[in-house]
Amino acid sequence: MTQINSMAVTVPQTGSLEAYISSVNSIPMLTAEEEKELGERLQETGDLSAAKRLIMSHLRFVVHVARGYSGYGLPQADLIQEGNVGLMKAVKRFDPTVGVRLVSFAVHWIKAEIHEYVLRNWRIVKVATTKAQRKLFFNLRRSKKRLGWFSGEEVETVARELGVTPRDVMEMETRMSAHDPAFELSSDDDDAREGIGFSPAQYLQDHTSNVAEEVEEENWEQHANARLTHAMSELDERSQHIVRARWLEEDKTTLQDLAEYYSVSAERIRQLEVNAMKKLRSAMQ
Repeated sequence: MTQINSMAVTVPQTGSLEAYISSVNSIPMLTAEEEKELGERLQETGDLSAAKRLIMSHLRFVVHVARGYSGYGLPQADLIQEGNVGLMKAVKRFDPTVGVRLVSFAVHWIKAEIHEYVLRNWRIVKVATTKAQRKLFFNLRRSKKRLGWFSGEEVETVARELGVTPRDVMEMETRMSAHDPAFELSSDDDDAREGIGFSPAQYLQDHTSNVAEEVEEENWEQHANARLTHAMSELDERSQHIVRARWLEEDKTTLQDLAEYYSVSAERIRQLEVNAMKKLRSAMQ
């Protein structure tokens, strides 16, 4: 069972990330029955092939969650990779007898790993991200050691010395003097005790949507469509045509048009339609 954590799910770091996302989105999702059966095999026998199927079918979910953290300037591939680690930990601990879908259970493990990654790597202010900014940063540090703080005249002087605009000097000086706030307000913080103020932990991710519910709804819709397709295949060709023309096509066909097409009465078409719909409802249930 411990080998689950060592399963490699490599996320590309370059332009092939889109290809990876497209690939995981093409992996079929599991039905509740399939998920339960695979979970039982993994739990009872340690079947790694069952674990692999559970992991692979939920990689698209990790991508969905990771996108909620894209506003921190961290590589999307790294966010997805960390989420995949959380998914593997969730699969290892998944208990199919509880009656909870894996997607609902795994979301907490996925977010926990991404949160940990953000804590280790994120800065609100990125001091110097380009070669020119890095050069200005180090030159400005030497100037600040000599000058201490800048007046308007000193800003002009430094700008001339470094061959940049006064605006560039002021912007970099602001970045250098800024401090990252604590990720969470401490318990002895006055703002925390009074319930005011905020920290990055409070807006780390958008909570206006429930990703687990969205994925489960998508899963349900896919299987509903599959059942409908199978149920349609059980009808005779004429009944299939009538149902499609009356219910599934964008431009609905009237009873009279179908009656003329089949050279029967409109009442007969209505009867065939009613019988076909009864069979479909029965098959769908």
